Amino acid sequence: MNITEVTNYLEELAPLHYAEDFDNVGLLVGNPETIVTGVLVTLDTLEETVNEAIAKKCNLIISFHPIIFSGLKKITGRSYVERVVLKAIQNNIAIYATHTALDNSKNGVSAKMCEVLGLDNTQILIPKKGIIKKLTTFVPVQNAAALSAALFAAGAGNIGNYDQCSFSTEGTGTFRGNESSSPVVGEKGKTHAESETQISVVLESKNETSILNALKKHHPYEEVAYDIVTTENVHQDIGLGMVGELPEEMDAKEFLLFLKKTMQTDCVRHSELLHKKIKKVAVLGGAGSFAIADAKRAGADAYVSADFKYHEFFKAEKNILLADIGHYESEQFTKTLLVDYLKKKISNFAVVLSEKSTNPIYYI
Repeated sequence: MNITEVTNYLEELAPLHYAEDFDNVGLLVGNPETIVTGVLVTLDTLEETVNEAIAKKCNLIISFHPIIFSGLKKITGRSYVERVVLKAIQNNIAIYATHTALDNSKNGVSAKMCEVLGLDNTQILIPKKGIIKKLTTFVPVQNAAALSAALFAAGAGNIGNYDQCSFSTEGTGTFRGNESSSPVVGEKGKTHAESETQISVVLESKNETSILNALKKHHPYEEVAYDIVTTENVHQDIGLGMVGELPEEMDAKEFLLFLKKTMQTDCVRHSELLHKKIKKVAVLGGAGSFAIADAKRAGADAYVSADFKYHEFFKAEKNILLADIGHYESEQFTKTLLVDYLKKKISNFAVVLSEKSTNPIYYI
């Protein structure tokens, strides 16, 4: 199995187009055609991570955070990023990163946090925009049913718990082919009017290529008329953060102690304790201060994330408990998520959980 075949499985869980625009995800170092001898899964890729991969005979590192985030103009070993890239190249080790593609996955980072905390009735905290598109095309009436079926088979028309969703109207299409044309109906050089069905279907952007291929393959016309627009609709199953409910409500202090133990952190920075029970909890792995308002709008009693600044704790405004458990701590279980997922998909070589902690922050 080569690297592309392995990463194709990963992209079923976390399609790269789920990633935020600022991010750098996918294969960062290596040849996608390289045959994989073993996979090492880590949160960060450091020099010691590459050493671990060498020792365990793994030539593919699956990392949550991308070691290359912004452009590198030189690779001379002067920074830790350059040293990692150099060592990986010198030892024929590939590096792949998922980052915000996995953050936005329904079964990704925040879902794992919910699982560890035992939250029920979970849903996406900030559903993602720009994922849902609409395809409109025109086809002779007698071909409409067959074309719709082909589009559905390619992944079009899925909305939440429903599939094969479309809207059709009938009208008259006109066209005239030039001397180089080969019209299926009508004659070249003459204006032709045809009874046509206009078909509109929604699609997820990850399926756009396969759906367009199906359209062109199954449409009877020599030239296929269609348009695709990106909608403002949000995708309820794709997005950042999640919100769910504890099995039993807790006092605020009791919840913080539970959080500290369950998320295996040495420190929980939090806002003022509230004189109300904690039942509904919002979570977001990594730096999540931007979502405080979203957690409040969702009606969460507590919001668990990381990297809150001093003034951001004031945003609690006595109606939500903000808990900063640390960046590494909020994402630490992501490694297990990826290992468990890949082991179910791949059995012909080792998928190894990194034993190294890459947390750069220590407490005294």
